[in-house]
Amino acid sequence: MLVYLRVFKESFSFALNALRNNKLRTFLSLLGVTVGIFSIIAVLAAVDSLDRNIKESLSGLDKNTIYLSKYSFGPTEVPRWKRDNFPQTDYDDYEYIRRNVPNIAASAYVIFGGNETVRYQAETVVGVNVTPVSNEIYEIEDFKIEKGRFYSELESDTGAPVIVVGSNLAENLFSDANPIGKEVRVYGRKLTVIGVLKKVGNGLGDSPDDRAYVPSNFVRRFRNGGVDGLPGAVIIKPEAGADIGAFEEVLKQKIRAFRGLKADEDDDFFVNKIAGLVSFVDAIIGTLNLVGWVISGFSLLVGGFGIANIMFVSVKERTNLIGIQKSLGAKNRFILFQFLFEAVILAVVGGLVGLLFVWITSIIMNGVVGDSFNFVLSFGNMFLGFMLSTFIGLISGVIPAISASKLDPVEAIRTGM
Repeated sequence: MLVYLRVFKESFSFALNALRNNKLRTFLSLLGVTVGIFSIIAVLAAVDSLDRNIKESLSGLDKNTIYLSKYSFGPTEVPRWKRDNFPQTDYDDYEYIRRNVPNIAASAYVIFGGNETVRYQAETVVGVNVTPVSNEIYEIEDFKIEKGRFYSELESDTGAPVIVVGSNLAENLFSDANPIGKEVRVYGRKLTVIGVLKKVGNGLGDSPDDRAYVPSNFVRRFRNGGVDGLPGAVIIKPEAGADIGAFEEVLKQKIRAFRGLKADEDDDFFVNKIAGLVSFVDAIIGTLNLVGWVISGFSLLVGGFGIANIMFVSVKERTNLIGIQKSLGAKNRFILFQFLFEAVILAVVGGLVGLLFVWITSIIMNGVVGDSFNFVLSFGNMFLGFMLSTFIGLISGVIPAISASKLDPVEAIRTGM
């Protein structure tokens, strides 16, 4: 056992000396592996971060939450021309569902509008996602209020000119002042701030901290019932313990009856479940991971070829030394480990440098995008990068190392001379 440890130690020392004596060649070899490991781990970390941010943004919603809309959240076999002719999901659909569909814990009507400009005195914030939605969204998305309150059912039904803002939006508009009771201008109209949401952090797309919420009926009063080409949806949260499959069938039957669809006519709406959206996101993330592996794998392959090439050159240059070592009694395994260690050290150091660059990139990314997106370099990805670089070193160095260990000492000395 001690003999093998001594062989390992001496082989490792020879490998380090060889790398120190050829600094430029070592640097070029490191560069190839560094680029390869950086490419793979950066892509995997970016995809993992995207997946984590999306899942966190959906975590406040019950997985059984349903969105009734003319649009599908995922792939569908319904042709585009037919989907374009579907009627818009409107407030009448929402009222009918709320009164006639059983086993509903909460339901809300939302209008997916565009970005708006919010003004308070001299302060202006552009590109704000102002979401017109009925008050039940407070129960469905489990909002947390930091100051004030959310608008009531009466304010929602009557379309009161009130607004609830996210924490970042409140800070940008009012700085350190208390926002409650202040009047802001949205849609060219005055609205009173009655609540500020508790800071959430990351979100899907734009963060909830940058959004604002107004009663959907407020917008419906001056935007043709709230439509004007803007898509609407009914958000439904079934009661806990309800049979989701049966609930979905009842919901479809009720809507079909309300819209007067005949038995032989197809649905003119989509019932989208959050669970289905999560599965769809998982499929996209899996595809992105695969594409990232394929693209980045070529970079890592080039790095592996670079190490193999350098190792063959190293064997060629040190043929005379190998012959002398073997003539003095060095075993084949000593020569094998010597070159194998050299390849592995090159790959591992290159991989660690690549991981360092990914870590620096993650810090820069988090500093640039702030709370809207959290770029995470997980321990799993770091360990994967380390193991990949070690594996590349072994694969790239094994053939040159074997060829070096099998050299005949006499022929090696003669060739070197």
